Amino acid sequence: MTNIKLATIQSITMTKKCELTGVLPLKGHNVSHANNKTKRRFLPNLKKISFKSDILKRNIRLNVSNAALRTVDFKGGLDKFLKSAKNKKLSKRVQRLKYSIISQK
Repeated sequence: MTNIKLATIQSITMTKKCELTGVLPLKGHNVSHANNKTKRRFLPNLKKISFKSDILKRNIRLNVSNAALRTVDFKGGLDKFLKSAKNKKLSKRVQRLKYSIISQK
């Protein structure tokens, strides 16, 4: 019974990855004054943001980095950003959203 609970918890946890740009954590070192190096991770600045899609007429909640949020603002909204975005960087969920936005037009 505990294995089932553990499997469900692991499937719910999300990766530290931006759904729009594909940014992942980087690896590096903490370097002390004595030049001792210990491993560390540089995590992206992720936020859960609710975007409004004008074409789909609904809100879409995504886990995006702060840089991606600024890019979406610059492009003029989620719909315009997804039309010009490459599929390679998008998550599977966002790719399905992109196809539905393109087909609605």
